[in-house]
Amino acid sequence: MEPDLFTAAAEERQEKDPTGSPLAVRMRPRTLDEVVGQQHLLKPGSPLRRLVGEGASGPAGPSSVILWGPPGTGKTTLAYVVSKATNKRFVELSAITAGVKEVRAVIDGARRAVGGYGKETVLFLDEIHRFSKAQQDSLLPAVENRWVTLIAATTENPYFSVISPLLSRSLLLTLEPLTDDDVRDLLRRALTDERGLGGAVTLPEDTEEHLLRIAGGDARRALTALEAAAGAALDKGEAEIGLTTLEETVDRAAVKYDRDGDQHYDVASALIKSIRGSDVDAALHYLARMIEAGEDPRFIARRLMISASEDIGLADPNALQIAVAAAQAVAMIGFPEAALTLSHATIALALAPKSNAATTAIGAALDDVRKGHAGPVPAHLRDSHYKGAGKLGHGQGYVYPHDLPEGIAAQQYAPDGLKERTYYTPTRHGAEARYADAVQWTRGHLGRKPS
Repeated sequence: MEPDLFTAAAEERQEKDPTGSPLAVRMRPRTLDEVVGQQHLLKPGSPLRRLVGEGASGPAGPSSVILWGPPGTGKTTLAYVVSKATNKRFVELSAITAGVKEVRAVIDGARRAVGGYGKETVLFLDEIHRFSKAQQDSLLPAVENRWVTLIAATTENPYFSVISPLLSRSLLLTLEPLTDDDVRDLLRRALTDERGLGGAVTLPEDTEEHLLRIAGGDARRALTALEAAAGAALDKGEAEIGLTTLEETVDRAAVKYDRDGDQHYDVASALIKSIRGSDVDAALHYLARMIEAGEDPRFIARRLMISASEDIGLADPNALQIAVAAAQAVAMIGFPEAALTLSHATIALALAPKSNAATTAIGAALDDVRKGHAGPVPAHLRDSHYKGAGKLGHGQGYVYPHDLPEGIAAQQYAPDGLKERTYYTPTRHGAEARYADAVQWTRGHLGRKPS
Protein backbone atom coordinates (compact mmCIF):
# COMPACT_ATOMS: atom_id res chain seq x y z
CA MET A 1 0.00 0.00 0.00
CA GLU A 2 1.02 3.65 -0.09
CA PRO A 3 3.52 4.58 2.64
CA ASP A 4 2.11 6.02 5.86
CA LEU A 5 3.88 8.47 8.17
CA PHE A 6 5.75 5.69 9.95
CA THR A 7 6.94 4.11 6.69
CA ALA A 8 8.02 7.47 5.32
CA ALA A 9 9.95 8.21 8.51
CA ALA A 10 11.66 4.82 8.35
CA GLU A 11 12.67 5.42 4.74
CA GLU A 12 14.03 8.86 5.62
CA ARG A 13 16.13 7.39 8.44
CA GLN A 14 17.37 4.67 6.06
CA GLU A 15 18.50 7.28 3.52
CA LYS A 16 20.35 9.27 6.20
CA ASP A 17 21.96 6.19 7.80
CA PRO A 18 21.78 3.22 5.40
CA THR A 19 24.18 1.00 7.36
CA GLY A 20 21.29 -0.79 9.10
CA SER A 21 19.97 -2.11 5.79
CA PRO A 22 21.31 -5.19 3.97
CA LEU A 23 24.04 -4.53 1.44
CA ALA A 24 21.76 -5.65 -1.41
CA VAL A 25 19.25 -2.95 -0.40
CA ARG A 26 21.89 -0.24 0.05
CA MET A 27 23.34 -0.94 -3.40
CA ARG A 28 20.07 -0.70 -5.28
CA PRO A 29 20.49 1.58 -8.29
CA ARG A 30 19.00 5.06 -7.97
CA THR A 31 18.56 5.59 -11.71
CA LEU A 32 18.14 3.36 -14.75
CA ASP A 33 21.67 4.31 -15.82
CA GLU A 34 23.04 2.61 -12.66
CA VAL A 35 21.26 -0.68 -13.40
CA VAL A 36 23.66 -3.57 -14.07
CA GLY A 37 22.73 -5.84 -16.99
CA GLN A 38 19.38 -5.92 -18.83
CA GLN A 39 20.62 -3.36 -21.32
CA HIS A 40 18.20 -4.77 -23.91
CA LEU A 41 15.38 -3.34 -21.78
CA LEU A 42 16.95 0.06 -21.10
CA LYS A 43 17.37 1.55 -24.56
CA PRO A 44 15.97 5.04 -25.26
CA GLY A 45 12.23 4.86 -25.80
CA SER A 46 11.91 1.49 -24.04
CA PRO A 47 8.81 0.85 -21.88
CA LEU A 48 10.86 1.25 -18.69
CA ARG A 49 12.32 4.57 -19.85
CA ARG A 50 8.84 5.79 -20.65
CA LEU A 51 7.59 4.73 -17.22
CA VAL A 52 10.06 7.09 -15.55
CA GLY A 53 8.89 9.91 -17.76
CA GLU A 54 11.42 9.80 -20.60
CA GLY A 55 9.44 10.48 -23.76
CA ALA A 56 6.12 9.57 -22.15
CA SER A 57 4.25 12.69 -23.22
CA GLY A 58 1.54 12.74 -25.87
CA PRO A 59 -1.42 10.46 -26.55
CA ALA A 60 0.65 7.25 -26.37
CA GLY A 61 1.17 6.77 -22.66
CA PRO A 62 3.46 4.15 -21.09
CA SER A 63 2.24 0.57 -21.18
CA SER A 64 1.78 -1.83 -18.31
CA VAL A 65 4.61 -4.34 -18.15
CA ILE A 66 5.24 -7.81 -16.76
CA LEU A 67 8.84 -8.40 -15.71
CA TRP A 68 9.77 -12.07 -15.98
CA GLY A 69 13.12 -13.46 -14.95
CA PRO A 70 15.07 -15.59 -12.48
CA PRO A 71 15.60 -14.39 -8.90
CA GLY A 72 18.25 -11.72 -8.46
CA THR A 73 18.10 -10.33 -12.00
CA GLY A 74 16.67 -6.94 -11.02
CA LYS A 75 12.87 -7.08 -11.21
CA THR A 76 12.33 -5.42 -7.84
CA THR A 77 15.27 -3.11 -8.49
CA LEU A 78 13.72 -1.81 -11.70
CA ALA A 79 10.44 -1.16 -9.92
CA TYR A 80 12.35 0.64 -7.14
CA VAL A 81 14.09 2.87 -9.71
CA VAL A 82 10.75 3.69 -11.30
CA SER A 83 9.32 4.57 -7.88
CA LYS A 84 12.16 7.01 -7.23
CA ALA A 85 12.34 8.53 -10.69
CA THR A 86 8.72 8.79 -11.75
CA ASN A 87 6.59 11.83 -11.15
CA LYS A 88 3.59 9.55 -10.81
CA ARG A 89 1.93 8.19 -7.72
CA PHE A 90 3.65 4.87 -6.88
CA VAL A 91 1.99 2.03 -4.95
CA GLU A 92 3.57 -1.31 -4.10
CA LEU A 93 1.77 -4.58 -3.32
CA SER A 94 3.01 -8.11 -2.82
CA ALA A 95 0.84 -10.98 -4.01
CA ILE A 96 2.03 -12.92 -0.98
CA THR A 97 0.13 -10.69 1.43
CA ALA A 98 -2.36 -8.74 -0.70
CA GLY A 99 -5.71 -9.83 -2.04
CA VAL A 100 -8.63 -8.52 -4.08
CA LYS A 101 -9.60 -6.09 -1.30
CA GLU A 102 -6.20 -4.40 -1.38
CA VAL A 103 -6.15 -4.31 -5.19
CA ARG A 104 -9.57 -2.65 -5.32
CA ALA A 105 -8.48 -0.10 -2.72
CA VAL A 106 -5.49 0.83 -4.89
CA ILE A 107 -7.66 1.08 -8.00
CA ASP A 108 -10.21 3.27 -6.21
CA GLY A 109 -7.39 5.50 -4.97
CA ALA A 110 -5.94 5.69 -8.48
CA ARG A 111 -9.26 6.80 -9.96
CA ARG A 112 -9.63 9.49 -7.30
CA ALA A 113 -6.06 10.66 -7.87
CA VAL A 114 -6.36 11.00 -11.62
CA GLY A 115 -9.82 12.56 -11.38
CA GLY A 116 -9.06 14.87 -8.46
CA TYR A 117 -5.63 16.24 -9.26
CA GLY A 118 -4.50 14.55 -12.48
CA LYS A 119 -1.95 12.27 -10.83
CA GLU A 120 -1.41 8.93 -12.56
CA THR A 121 -0.67 5.79 -10.53
CA VAL A 122 1.98 3.14 -11.08
CA LEU A 123 1.17 -0.12 -9.27
CA PHE A 124 4.05 -2.50 -8.63
CA LEU A 125 2.77 -6.00 -7.93
CA ASP A 126 5.49 -8.41 -6.84
CA GLU A 127 5.09 -12.20 -7.19
CA ILE A 128 2.02 -11.89 -9.42
CA HIS A 129 2.11 -15.63 -10.10
CA ARG A 130 0.88 -16.13 -6.53
CA PHE A 131 -2.40 -14.41 -7.38
CA SER A 132 -5.29 -16.69 -8.28
CA LYS A 133 -7.19 -16.26 -11.54
CA ALA A 134 -9.94 -14.33 -9.73
CA GLN A 135 -7.39 -12.03 -8.11
CA GLN A 136 -5.71 -11.36 -11.45
CA ASP A 137 -9.13 -10.73 -13.01
CA SER A 138 -9.61 -7.86 -10.54
CA LEU A 139 -6.73 -6.01 -12.21
CA LEU A 140 -8.18 -6.11 -15.72
CA PRO A 141 -10.48 -3.03 -15.68
CA ALA A 142 -7.77 -0.84 -14.17
CA VAL A 143 -5.13 -1.95 -16.68
CA GLU A 144 -7.49 -1.84 -19.67
CA ASN A 145 -8.74 1.67 -18.84
CA ARG A 146 -5.26 2.77 -17.71
CA TRP A 147 -6.48 3.79 -14.29
CA VAL A 148 -3.16 2.31 -13.20
CA THR A 149 0.04 1.46 -15.03
CA LEU A 150 0.96 -2.00 -13.82
CA ILE A 151 4.48 -3.27 -13.22
CA ALA A 152 4.15 -6.94 -12.31
CA ALA A 153 7.12 -9.13 -11.40
CA THR A 154 7.29 -12.91 -11.59
CA THR A 155 9.87 -15.69 -11.54
CA GLU A 156 7.34 -18.08 -13.09
CA ASN A 157 6.67 -18.53 -16.79
CA PRO A 158 3.84 -16.00 -17.31
CA TYR A 159 2.31 -18.07 -20.09
CA PHE A 160 1.42 -20.57 -17.36
CA SER A 161 1.02 -18.30 -14.33
CA VAL A 162 -0.61 -15.11 -15.67
CA ILE A 163 -4.07 -15.07 -17.21
CA SER A 164 -4.22 -14.43 -20.97
CA PRO A 165 -6.37 -11.25 -20.79
CA LEU A 166 -3.81 -9.61 -18.52
CA LEU A 167 -0.92 -10.75 -20.72
CA SER A 168 -2.59 -9.30 -23.80
CA ARG A 169 -2.98 -5.92 -22.08
CA SER A 170 0.66 -5.74 -20.97
CA LEU A 171 4.12 -5.86 -22.47
CA LEU A 172 6.11 -8.91 -21.42
CA LEU A 173 9.72 -7.99 -20.69
CA THR A 174 12.10 -10.90 -20.15
CA LEU A 175 15.05 -10.36 -17.82
CA GLU A 176 18.13 -12.41 -18.58
CA PRO A 177 20.40 -13.95 -15.93
CA LEU A 178 23.24 -11.59 -15.13
CA THR A 179 26.59 -12.47 -16.62
CA ASP A 180 29.66 -12.95 -14.46
CA ASP A 181 30.93 -9.59 -15.73
CA ASP A 182 27.67 -7.92 -14.62
CA VAL A 183 27.94 -9.41 -11.12
CA ARG A 184 31.67 -8.64 -10.97
CA ASP A 185 30.94 -4.95 -11.70
CA LEU A 186 28.30 -4.93 -8.98
CA LEU A 187 30.62 -6.54 -6.42
CA ARG A 188 33.42 -4.08 -7.14
CA ARG A 189 31.02 -1.18 -6.88
CA ALA A 190 29.75 -2.48 -3.53
CA LEU A 191 33.32 -2.79 -2.22
CA THR A 192 34.20 0.85 -2.87
CA ASP A 193 30.90 2.76 -2.82
CA GLU A 194 30.13 4.68 0.37
CA ARG A 195 26.65 3.17 0.34
CA GLY A 196 28.29 -0.24 0.39
CA LEU A 197 31.46 -1.29 2.17
CA GLY A 198 33.31 1.96 1.51
CA GLY A 199 36.69 0.34 0.93
CA ALA A 200 36.74 -1.39 4.32
CA VAL A 201 37.87 -4.68 2.72
CA THR A 202 39.36 -5.89 -0.53
CA LEU A 203 38.45 -8.94 -2.60
CA PRO A 204 41.30 -10.99 -4.11
CA GLU A 205 40.80 -12.50 -7.55
CA ASP A 206 40.47 -16.12 -6.37
CA THR A 207 37.85 -15.16 -3.78
CA GLU A 208 36.01 -13.06 -6.35
CA GLU A 209 35.87 -15.98 -8.80
CA HIS A 210 34.49 -18.31 -6.13
CA LEU A 211 31.92 -15.69 -5.16
CA LEU A 212 30.82 -15.45 -8.79
CA ARG A 213 30.35 -19.24 -8.89
CA ILE A 214 28.28 -19.09 -5.71
CA ALA A 215 26.14 -16.26 -7.09
CA GLY A 216 25.22 -18.09 -10.29
CA GLY A 217 24.05 -14.85 -11.93
CA ASP A 218 21.98 -13.75 -8.90
CA ALA A 219 22.94 -10.23 -7.83
CA ARG A 220 21.15 -10.43 -4.49
CA ARG A 221 22.87 -13.70 -3.62
CA ALA A 222 26.26 -12.23 -4.58
CA LEU A 223 25.83 -9.16 -2.38
CA THR A 224 24.47 -11.18 0.53
CA ALA A 225 27.46 -13.51 0.41
CA LEU A 226 29.87 -10.58 0.05
CA GLU A 227 28.37 -8.84 3.07
CA ALA A 228 28.58 -11.99 5.21
CA ALA A 229 32.18 -12.66 4.18
CA ALA A 230 33.20 -9.04 4.70
CA GLY A 231 31.72 -9.11 8.19
CA ALA A 232 33.63 -12.29 9.01
CA ALA A 233 36.89 -10.82 7.70
CA LEU A 234 36.48 -7.59 9.70
CA ASP A 235 35.68 -9.59 12.84
CA LYS A 236 39.04 -11.31 12.36
CA GLY A 237 40.75 -7.95 11.91
CA GLU A 238 41.53 -8.72 8.27
CA ALA A 239 41.35 -6.12 5.50
CA GLU A 240 41.12 -8.78 2.79
CA ILE A 241 38.39 -11.37 2.26
CA GLY A 242 40.32 -14.60 1.89
CA LEU A 243 39.01 -17.63 0.07
CA THR A 244 38.94 -19.62 3.31
CA THR A 245 36.87 -16.93 5.01
CA LEU A 246 34.36 -16.94 2.16
CA GLU A 247 34.11 -20.75 2.20
CA GLU A 248 33.59 -20.74 5.96
CA THR A 249 30.90 -18.08 5.68
CA VAL A 250 28.96 -19.53 2.76
CA ASP A 251 28.49 -23.26 3.21
CA ARG A 252 27.43 -24.04 -0.37
CA ALA A 253 26.13 -22.45 -3.51
CA ALA A 254 22.34 -22.25 -3.49
CA VAL A 255 20.67 -24.16 -6.28
CA LYS A 256 19.49 -21.86 -9.06
CA TYR A 257 15.88 -22.87 -9.20
CA ASP A 258 12.85 -23.05 -6.99
CA ARG A 259 11.45 -26.59 -7.02
CA ASP A 260 7.93 -25.14 -7.15
CA GLY A 261 8.75 -22.91 -10.11
CA ASP A 262 8.85 -23.43 -13.84
CA GLN A 263 12.57 -24.26 -13.75
CA HIS A 264 11.50 -27.38 -11.87
CA TYR A 265 10.21 -28.64 -15.21
CA ASP A 266 13.17 -27.29 -17.18
CA VAL A 267 15.73 -29.16 -15.08
CA ALA A 268 13.62 -32.34 -15.07
CA SER A 269 13.39 -32.08 -18.86
CA ALA A 270 17.16 -31.62 -19.12
CA LEU A 271 17.71 -34.73 -16.99
CA ILE A 272 15.55 -36.88 -19.26
CA LYS A 273 17.01 -35.45 -22.46
CA SER A 274 20.54 -36.05 -21.18
CA ILE A 275 19.64 -39.68 -20.43
CA ARG A 276 18.08 -39.97 -23.90
CA GLY A 277 21.27 -38.53 -25.38
CA SER A 278 23.42 -41.02 -23.41
CA ASP A 279 25.39 -38.21 -21.71
CA VAL A 280 25.82 -39.77 -18.30
CA ASP A 281 27.78 -36.82 -16.89
CA ALA A 282 25.19 -34.22 -17.88
CA ALA A 283 22.44 -36.47 -16.52
CA LEU A 284 24.23 -36.71 -13.16
CA HIS A 285 24.65 -32.92 -13.09
CA TYR A 286 20.92 -32.34 -13.49
CA LEU A 287 20.15 -35.09 -11.01
CA ALA A 288 22.41 -33.33 -8.48
CA ARG A 289 20.65 -30.01 -9.10
CA MET A 290 17.28 -31.63 -8.46
CA ILE A 291 18.52 -33.28 -5.28
CA GLU A 292 20.05 -30.03 -3.97
CA ALA A 293 16.84 -28.13 -4.78
CA GLY A 294 14.93 -30.49 -2.52
CA GLU A 295 12.92 -32.30 -5.19
CA ASP A 296 10.77 -35.16 -3.97
CA PRO A 297 12.85 -38.29 -4.76
CA ARG A 298 9.64 -40.04 -5.81
CA PHE A 299 9.14 -37.41 -8.53
CA ILE A 300 12.65 -38.06 -9.87
CA ALA A 301 12.08 -41.83 -9.74
CA ARG A 302 8.81 -41.47 -11.68
CA ARG A 303 10.63 -39.56 -14.40
CA LEU A 304 13.23 -42.32 -14.61
CA MET A 305 10.53 -44.99 -14.96
CA ILE A 306 8.98 -43.05 -17.83
CA SER A 307 12.39 -42.68 -19.47
CA ALA A 308 13.03 -46.42 -19.22
CA SER A 309 10.02 -47.16 -21.42
CA GLU A 310 9.99 -44.02 -23.55
CA ASP A 311 13.63 -43.93 -24.62
CA ILE A 312 15.10 -47.37 -23.91
CA GLY A 313 12.28 -49.86 -24.22
CA LEU A 314 13.25 -53.29 -25.45
CA ALA A 315 16.79 -52.23 -26.35
CA ASP A 316 17.44 -53.04 -22.67
CA PRO A 317 14.45 -54.75 -21.02
CA ASN A 318 16.26 -54.53 -17.67
CA ALA A 319 16.11 -50.72 -17.72
CA LEU A 320 12.48 -50.60 -16.59
CA GLN A 321 13.19 -53.16 -13.86
CA ILE A 322 16.06 -50.99 -12.60
CA ALA A 323 13.89 -47.85 -12.64
CA VAL A 324 11.00 -49.56 -10.85
CA ALA A 325 13.36 -51.01 -8.24
CA ALA A 326 14.84 -47.53 -7.73
CA ALA A 327 11.36 -46.05 -7.23
CA GLN A 328 10.53 -48.69 -4.64
CA ALA A 329 13.83 -48.12 -2.86
CA VAL A 330 13.58 -44.32 -2.64
CA ALA A 331 10.01 -44.62 -1.36
CA MET A 332 11.33 -46.70 1.53
CA ILE A 333 14.59 -44.94 2.38
CA GLY A 334 14.25 -41.27 1.34
CA PHE A 335 17.09 -38.76 1.26
CA PRO A 336 20.02 -38.61 1.74
CA GLU A 337 20.55 -42.30 0.93
CA ALA A 338 18.06 -42.17 -1.95
CA ALA A 339 20.60 -40.08 -3.85
CA LEU A 340 22.74 -43.20 -4.26
CA THR A 341 19.83 -45.20 -5.65
CA LEU A 342 18.85 -42.43 -8.07
CA SER A 343 22.45 -42.15 -9.21
CA HIS A 344 22.54 -45.93 -9.79
CA ALA A 345 19.41 -45.81 -11.93
CA THR A 346 20.39 -42.63 -13.81
CA ILE A 347 23.78 -44.07 -14.80
CA ALA A 348 22.22 -47.36 -15.93
CA LEU A 349 19.59 -45.60 -18.05
CA ALA A 350 22.02 -43.10 -19.56
CA LEU A 351 24.42 -45.84 -20.67
CA ALA A 352 21.74 -48.28 -21.86
CA PRO A 353 21.15 -48.76 -25.61
CA LYS A 354 18.27 -46.59 -26.74
CA SER A 355 15.09 -47.31 -28.66
CA ASN A 356 11.84 -45.37 -28.85
CA ALA A 357 10.17 -48.09 -30.92
CA ALA A 358 7.74 -48.98 -28.12
CA THR A 359 6.84 -45.29 -27.76
CA THR A 360 6.20 -44.73 -31.46
CA ALA A 361 4.32 -48.04 -31.74
CA ILE A 362 1.69 -47.18 -29.14
CA GLY A 363 1.55 -43.61 -30.47
CA ALA A 364 0.71 -44.83 -33.97
CA ALA A 365 -1.86 -47.32 -32.67
CA LEU A 366 -3.55 -44.66 -30.53
CA ASP A 367 -3.59 -42.29 -33.49
CA ASP A 368 -5.46 -44.84 -35.61
CA VAL A 369 -7.99 -45.51 -32.86
CA ARG A 370 -8.59 -41.78 -32.31
CA LYS A 371 -9.16 -41.32 -36.02
CA GLY A 372 -11.85 -44.00 -35.95
CA HIS A 373 -9.81 -46.77 -37.57
CA ALA A 374 -11.17 -49.48 -35.29
CA GLY A 375 -13.60 -51.79 -37.05
CA PRO A 376 -15.38 -54.82 -35.58
CA VAL A 377 -13.40 -57.55 -33.87
CA PRO A 378 -13.15 -60.55 -36.26
CA ALA A 379 -15.86 -63.09 -35.40
CA HIS A 380 -13.45 -65.96 -34.69
CA LEU A 381 -11.70 -63.83 -31.98
CA ARG A 382 -14.88 -62.83 -30.13
CA ASP A 383 -15.81 -64.25 -26.74
CA SER A 384 -17.55 -67.61 -27.16
CA HIS A 385 -18.00 -68.57 -23.51
CA TYR A 386 -21.49 -67.22 -22.90
CA LYS A 387 -24.73 -68.91 -23.86
CA GLY A 388 -25.84 -68.09 -27.38
CA ALA A 389 -22.40 -66.98 -28.58
CA GLY A 390 -22.17 -69.94 -30.92
CA LYS A 391 -25.43 -68.98 -32.68
CA LEU A 392 -23.82 -65.61 -33.41
CA GLY A 393 -20.78 -67.28 -34.93
CA HIS A 394 -18.47 -66.08 -32.19
CA GLY A 395 -15.28 -68.12 -31.88
CA GLN A 396 -16.03 -70.27 -34.92
CA GLY A 397 -12.94 -71.01 -36.98
CA TYR A 398 -10.50 -69.89 -34.29
CA VAL A 399 -7.20 -71.84 -34.38
CA TYR A 400 -5.56 -72.42 -30.99
CA PRO A 401 -1.83 -71.61 -31.49
CA HIS A 402 -0.67 -74.06 -28.82
CA ASP A 403 -2.05 -76.93 -30.87
CA LEU A 404 0.43 -76.21 -33.65
CA PRO A 405 4.06 -77.38 -33.70
CA GLU A 406 5.50 -73.87 -34.09
CA GLY A 407 3.01 -72.28 -31.69
CA ILE A 408 1.73 -69.69 -34.18
CA ALA A 409 -1.49 -69.72 -36.18
CA ALA A 410 -1.77 -67.95 -39.53
CA GLN A 411 -5.13 -66.31 -38.98
CA GLN A 412 -6.42 -62.74 -39.00
CA TYR A 413 -6.18 -60.93 -35.69
CA ALA A 414 -6.65 -57.24 -36.54
CA PRO A 415 -9.96 -55.76 -37.78
CA ASP A 416 -10.47 -55.87 -41.54
CA GLY A 417 -9.33 -52.33 -42.21
CA LEU A 418 -6.15 -52.73 -40.20
CA LYS A 419 -5.00 -56.25 -40.99
CA GLU A 420 -1.90 -55.05 -42.88
CA ARG A 421 -1.10 -52.14 -40.52
CA THR A 422 2.26 -52.34 -38.70
CA TYR A 423 3.00 -50.25 -35.63
CA TYR A 424 6.09 -51.75 -34.04
CA THR A 425 9.33 -51.12 -35.95
CA PRO A 426 12.13 -52.42 -33.76
CA THR A 427 15.67 -51.11 -33.93
CA ARG A 428 18.81 -53.23 -33.97
CA HIS A 429 20.05 -51.54 -30.79
CA GLY A 430 21.04 -53.76 -27.89
CA ALA A 431 18.63 -56.51 -26.95
CA GLU A 432 16.00 -55.19 -29.37
CA ALA A 433 17.87 -56.85 -32.23
CA ARG A 434 16.42 -60.12 -30.92
CA TYR A 435 12.92 -58.65 -31.08
CA ALA A 436 13.58 -57.38 -34.60
CA ASP A 437 14.34 -60.95 -35.69
CA ALA A 438 11.29 -62.24 -33.81
CA VAL A 439 8.88 -59.75 -35.36
CA GLN A 440 10.10 -60.55 -38.87
CA TRP A 441 9.62 -64.29 -38.27
CA THR A 442 6.16 -64.00 -36.69
CA ARG A 443 4.82 -61.62 -39.32
CA GLY A 444 6.03 -63.98 -42.00
CA HIS A 445 4.31 -66.99 -40.38
CA LEU A 446 1.10 -64.96 -39.98
CA GLY A 447 1.05 -64.35 -43.69
CA ARG A 448 1.76 -60.66 -43.23
CA LYS A 449 3.96 -58.56 -45.47
CA PRO A 450 7.46 -58.17 -44.05
CA SER A 451 8.10 -54.76 -42.49
